[in-house]
Amino acid sequence: MSDSSGGVIYGWVDPVPPHSCAYLIGPVVRLCRQIGARRVLDIGCGNGALAAALADTGFEVTGCDDDRAGVEIARRAAPAARFEAVGVYDDPAGLGATDFDVAVSTEVIEHLFRPSALPRFAAAVLKPRGHLILTTPYHGYLKNLALSVLNGWDRHFSPLWDGGHIKFWSPATITQLLDGEGFDVVKVTGAGRLRWLWKSMIVLARKRT
Repeated sequence: MSDSSGGVIYGWVDPVPPHSCAYLIGPVVRLCRQIGARRVLDIGCGNGALAAALADTGFEVTGCDDDRAGVEIARRAAPAARFEAVGVYDDPAGLGATDFDVAVSTEVIEHLFRPSALPRFAAAVLKPRGHLILTTPYHGYLKNLALSVLNGWDRHFSPLWDGGHIKFWSPATITQLLDGEGFDVVKVTGAGRLRWLWKSMIVLARKRT
């Protein structure tokens, strides 16, 4: 993960899956199966943990990330997948393919100064009517209220975290973003914790053309 100037601010040092994999891999794999995907692109693949899980399930997987150290870790940890050092601010042609059935991006968009770059990148490499599966920390009325009552905003925002979250999404705002970039949102579900207090939301969207 890099900032808009290309400097790495959030790096990978080992193949240990991030904690979010524990509650996101299952739902993402199920969605890929439901839409009949074969070729999957993992955008912002990090150290390759999700790409490895998808490849082990039988999908043809390519992962991409602008963190070159993460890409090298992923190549060693998940030899069944293909990995390229390409980020969402780069030219999608660097992937060498434009016919993916689905692009998956887990817990990435909240780190981007220009979040529109992600769905724009996905649209460029998806086949017509292809799908985007996007996850990001969930924010909604009840969760926000609970954070306020428990005085949990400082911990939740983690302002001292280098390379942390800089965008905070609700179903309404993520839908607005995707609509403006040529995607129709099919459904929004949650993962982790109780309903309406979810850790993350999972968005399934379809490219219009």
